[in-house]
Amino acid sequence: MEHLAVSIYLLAAFFLLVAFFYSSVGLGGGSSYTAILALAGAGPQVIPMVSLALNLMVTTIGALVFLGRGHGRARLILPFLATSIPMAYVGGTLHLPRTLFYLLLMVSLLFAAARIYFPGKARRLDLGPGARLALSLAAGALLGLVAGICGIGGGVYLVPLVILLGLGNEREAAACGAFFIWVNSLAGLVARLRFNTIDLAPFAPLALAVVVGGALGSSLGAGRFSARTMQRILGSILIVAVVFLARKIS
Repeated sequence: MEHLAVSIYLLAAFFLLVAFFYSSVGLGGGSSYTAILALAGAGPQVIPMVSLALNLMVTTIGALVFLGRGHGRARLILPFLATSIPMAYVGGTLHLPRTLFYLLLMVSLLFAAARIYFPGKARRLDLGPGARLALSLAAGALLGLVAGICGIGGGVYLVPLVILLGLGNEREAAACGAFFIWVNSLAGLVARLRFNTIDLAPFAPLALAVVVGGALGSSLGAGRFSARTMQRILGSILIVAVVFLARKIS
């Protein structure tokens, strides 16, 4: 394992908290994993590989929990997946310059956080079947591409989009986000494995931490947290991730 500025066990403690809060709203935590690993001194090849692998673990748990409690709707999720999977793979094959990579991620997170804290007078859209399908396909393709490029699952964009556009309620959005992140993380990871061979075994403490945090967060988020609490958790963690990335760029 390459040299890190902090102990792997200290990172594991942070990752447990990240996984707990992200999984409570159906997300994997890839954006914060990426930022924290960058601050810890991990290289550009290791960061997306580890983040995507951890995303897979967290969202596997989250998807099962939300599905088991009846929050998943196939008609909502499948159109997003149909276009996001191939585009996430394409994005995973691209290699942006380091600064451009962090700028793209930071701008995306800022946009998502702003939409949560300043939604304006947005109302649920009354879309017909054709318009709903077209929007889902287009959004899935765009978000999948951005997700693959940034090395995260993409649910950080999809969950607030589903809520703000009125495509589903908060827990349905969380369930959709969990499935979306899982498949896009897998597609992005497969693409990156074609060009890089990295031993992930030294990062086992991080894997254990996110599994524990993800299990706890998914359980609470799927059954106990109020809708407003879930939105505030999502927005707060997005802002923390932006601060991490801004420090890395400066």
